[in-house]
Amino acid sequence: MKELNKQRKDYLTWDEFFMGVALLAAKRSKDPNTQVGACIVSSDNRILSVGYNGTPNGYDDVYFPWDREGDELETKYLYVVHAERNAILNYRGNNKDLVGAKIYVDLFPCNECAKEIIQVGIKEVYYLEDKYATTNSVIASKKMFDACGVSYKCLKKEKK
Repeated sequence: MKELNKQRKDYLTWDEFFMGVALLAAKRSKDPNTQVGACIVSSDNRILSVGYNGTPNGYDDVYFPWDREGDELETKYLYVVHAERNAILNYRGNNKDLVGAKIYVDLFPCNECAKEIIQVGIKEVYYLEDKYATTNSVIASKKMFDACGVSYKCLKKEKK
């Protein structure tokens, strides 16, 4: 077939576009240390939901801690919802729509988020960073993904 026009060659791939949406969502996070965003996409490349790490709706997060260390009740860990879980919870359609979907997230999912990704039927995970790869949480995530047929792929480009 003859090419009729000259289109741009430097447009974003689907992976670049959806990861860009996840990175943009991360900018909504108020966490002073770690900002994570997630974008859930249907198998036909439609954005279903986005999320970022933050406190649940319903209370003012200025009254809760963002610290990483100290007494457990004075750290963020008991109060913050991870980006992946927020994206799943933010979806307002039928959960059947999540079956076979993809999730783009800048940080490899922890074991708790992995369980929820598996539970709703998401089958592909795309990520940029795996900085906690040696932690039990991420090791467990990968074991669960492998056992449940969830693929995962790093999209980080090699530096030139």
